Amino acid sequence: MAMFLSTTINKVDRKGRVSVPAAFRAALSEQAFRGIVAFPSFKHAAVQCGGMDWMEKLGAGVDTFDLFSDEHDTLTAALFANAQQLAFDGQGRVLLPENLIVHASLAEQAAFVGRGPLFEIWNPEAFADYQAEAVRQAAEKGLTLRPAGPPGSDGGQT
Repeated sequence: MAMFLSTTINKVDRKGRVSVPAAFRAALSEQAFRGIVAFPSFKHAAVQCGGMDWMEKLGAGVDTFDLFSDEHDTLTAALFANAQQLAFDGQGRVLLPENLIVHASLAEQAAFVGRGPLFEIWNPEAFADYQAEAVRQAAEKGLTLRPAGPPGSDGGQT
């Protein structure tokens, strides 16, 4: 699965085209679909994006719910019904649909924010505010991570 790191701010042209950062395109280069899959975040004023492998993993997660259950119906409506495949053009750009531009309050610039197996597209000022608050909360709560290890291990902890 692709791994997306860092934050890059790129220009959005009048037609809604924006260049996907080269490192993000490289991470997606092994995918059968030459582009990204994007949908409006239902948590933030941002666009969540990834490759088709990421969408397949989301699909596997949704499949853990009973078919026709409220949870299954809600998640498929929130995720897959809103998802759009956006193909790269010859310059590595995608054309953002108007509904995604409006949802993320994008104007002349877009911040591409790496979030590990996915990335998000934000209004740069809104992301700066969100990130500052996230860093503050992480420090205030003393959040930490344990290194991942092989199954059955102590995660590198001794």
